[in-house]
Amino acid sequence: MPYESTGRTAQKSRTRLALVAAARDLLATGLTPQVEDAAQRAGISRTTAYRYFPNQRSLLLAAQPTISPDSLLPPDAPTDATARLDLLVTEFARYNFTWEPQLRAALRLALDPGADQPVLRQGRAIGWIAEALTPLRDSHPRIDIGRLATAIRSATGIETLIWLVDIAGYSPEQATDTVKATARALLDAAVKHDEARRPG
Repeated sequence: MPYESTGRTAQKSRTRLALVAAARDLLATGLTPQVEDAAQRAGISRTTAYRYFPNQRSLLLAAQPTISPDSLLPPDAPTDATARLDLLVTEFARYNFTWEPQLRAALRLALDPGADQPVLRQGRAIGWIAEALTPLRDSHPRIDIGRLATAIRSATGIETLIWLVDIAGYSPEQATDTVKATARALLDAAVKHDEARRPG
């Protein structure tokens, strides 16, 4: 049973939240904090902090994004699949850049050859993309929306954005434009392939 689930739960919840907030603050400065770093930042003893987070991985898992809306599309989203996808990828990039420090830390730990616990979470991105592609159900029902959404996710997520910014030297705006173009190209290719298979 988690330490904060017993005894003075309200106070323990506040302590845990303070440690998570401290970890996020440190991540935002470019650091990958250890438990003791978060403890010092939050003004909490190391011994107490380790009761909540026995290791760095558990702390960074807790510091990952907690905002996960059901949809990234506005209520008045267009009905055209391409326009919807453009909107979605723009918002997805903004989401990733907002949570960039936490996501970078998760990626670093996920690439650790000694990793024995998953750090990256399978979020809602594929579902968000699939929602943007729903007009295809009527216009191109033979397209596998789930498979297409997965392909688009693989080319537009935080991993791609980090490469574009760190290696290609793009600004966040240029990186966003690039992943939007890639997503659109994948959609166009799927539509053209489907139309080429139609009889007559």
